[in-house]
Amino acid sequence: MSLYHTFCLLIALSALFAFINSKYLRLPASVGLMLIAVVSSLALVVVGRLFPSVLGDATSIIQKFDFSELLLNCLLSFMLFASAININIEDLRKEKLPVIFFSTFSVVLSTFVVGTLAYFVLPLFHFSIPYLHCLLFGALISPTDPIAVLGILRDIKVPKSIETKISGESLFNDGVAVVIFVSIWRAAKSPHLPQFSDIALLFLKEALGGLLLGFALGWIGYRLIRSINDYKVEVMITIAVVMGGYTLASLIGLSGPLAMGVAGIFLGNHAKKYAMSDKSTEYLYKFWELIDDILNAMLFVLIGLQLLLIKSIGDYLLISMVMVLIILCGRFISVFVPSFIIRFSEKFQRKTLLILTWGGLRGGVSIALALSLTYDLNKDLWVSVTYFVVAFSILVQGLTIERLTKGLKV
Repeated sequence: MSLYHTFCLLIALSALFAFINSKYLRLPASVGLMLIAVVSSLALVVVGRLFPSVLGDATSIIQKFDFSELLLNCLLSFMLFASAININIEDLRKEKLPVIFFSTFSVVLSTFVVGTLAYFVLPLFHFSIPYLHCLLFGALISPTDPIAVLGILRDIKVPKSIETKISGESLFNDGVAVVIFVSIWRAAKSPHLPQFSDIALLFLKEALGGLLLGFALGWIGYRLIRSINDYKVEVMITIAVVMGGYTLASLIGLSGPLAMGVAGIFLGNHAKKYAMSDKSTEYLYKFWELIDDILNAMLFVLIGLQLLLIKSIGDYLLISMVMVLIILCGRFISVFVPSFIIRFSEKFQRKTLLILTWGGLRGGVSIALALSLTYDLNKDLWVSVTYFVVAFSILVQGLTIERLTKGLKV
């Protein structure tokens, strides 16, 4: 089967699973699609015990997609932009301090908390893992996933201020997490630890460079859109901003996710207010809403079907359950500590911290980073644990976050 036919099959499966969820399960789209995909994967595993060729064929189809490459270098750019254009800049400005702290300091703190706890807990399960390898896992699992978070927040009701905190954080913490991940990766591969100045320079180049590139892309797109009045061309310009901008960021070593977040917010607010007619705005939002829904469906179906490729997840089931608790603990500490600083300008209630902890969902970005590991960095262990954590995050946390909010009477 060619890659084109495999892609067609994935789209057909996504549409079928979306139909089943919409008509029968009626769960939030991200939760429902992944649940159906996981159940389908488990069913294929069972059938594969009786008819091995069936499982082999299904596995070869999923292997056609390099999940890490597909998500990080293709889907992520479109999905971040589609989510960012719906972010109200005034709401974001009101929550700027929490968003800045949670998308930077919290990621660093969570990386070290999770990595350190994992380093001391893993030997209890007869795993001897170097500390840097544990920190590598802490880095890939710490960022909240923008696609999972925004996909679920869109379908449930949480207070606007909390929604803005979580969605704003998830849009910007990927760039920070990738810089930390790459820095620890280099340290783990190199016989000599990198200097702090090297890490700081990498951060400045990727993170700040990505923010500046995003602003430049948004401004150029705005000026082009302002000079015409043709909704079809205006939509094409936004597509060019995403595809051309993300490619440019990759070529010059800047953070593509951060660039897409800034460009999307700029065009979704400034261009809408000063450069676009009501007709153009309607078509723009409908187009990107459709793109977002299609790619979200594909992503969560792919995440569910990745189970077919993880042969050893059963061997790591117990440690994965323990790691869920460690990651939730790391998440709580990473939002609790900065809340003391933010309290000078905004009072944080304990209820808010609990919702921020439980609403910090992990998703495809963490799986993609785990799959990019090499086997000398304990890839089998980290991929299995990451998959379990992501599945728990989306299926359990995503399904109960609204009930938690109501139960706490926030």
